[in-house]
Amino acid sequence: MFSKVGTPRCGVRTAQRAAPTMELQTPRLILRSFREEDVHAMAQLFANPDFMRFSLGVFTERKQTVAFIAKVMGWDRAGIPSQFAVVPRGEERIVGYCGFFQHPEVPGEMEIGYRLHPDYWNRGLISEAARAVRDHAFADLKLPRVISLIHPENIPSRRVAEKNEMKVEKEITFRGFPTLVYAITREQWLANRAAS
Repeated sequence: MFSKVGTPRCGVRTAQRAAPTMELQTPRLILRSFREEDVHAMAQLFANPDFMRFSLGVFTERKQTVAFIAKVMGWDRAGIPSQFAVVPRGEERIVGYCGFFQHPEVPGEMEIGYRLHPDYWNRGLISEAARAVRDHAFADLKLPRVISLIHPENIPSRRVAEKNEMKVEKEITFRGFPTLVYAITREQWLANRAAS
């Protein structure tokens, strides 16, 4: 089980409407909205080749991280489902992200995407985060379905999707790479909950 806490942030920063904050809690994790002060921690993660495995490469410039944080905070301000910073309970350290992406290459779909610092691999943490995000998608946002886009050789991410009750729907080419589309509908999620 997880709990969610939505806390609108008050005040206006440099003539922009402040991004509302959102938090999901799991037994071992806090998933919270990104903040501007997260740039340094995320820049270190994005520069890590293991963290960025199966992507288009590491971020070599800080401005790439600034753009990522600005993008997800902009989605928050616009009320668009976004990414969460992943913070282990009892730690202040961001160890990854998990949340929603929308890609122009797959219009009409909402992806659950995630990355985790290698020091935290093999503990079931990202599966726990992805499950909370999936439940948030269906219970709170009432999305009709979610997908995960995964390189066929990315076995750990495939396991996360499978633990998230997703099934391979098809293979596509995404950003020049073969990609498996894992999917689950809200109806399937509701049926699985009723059966358990």
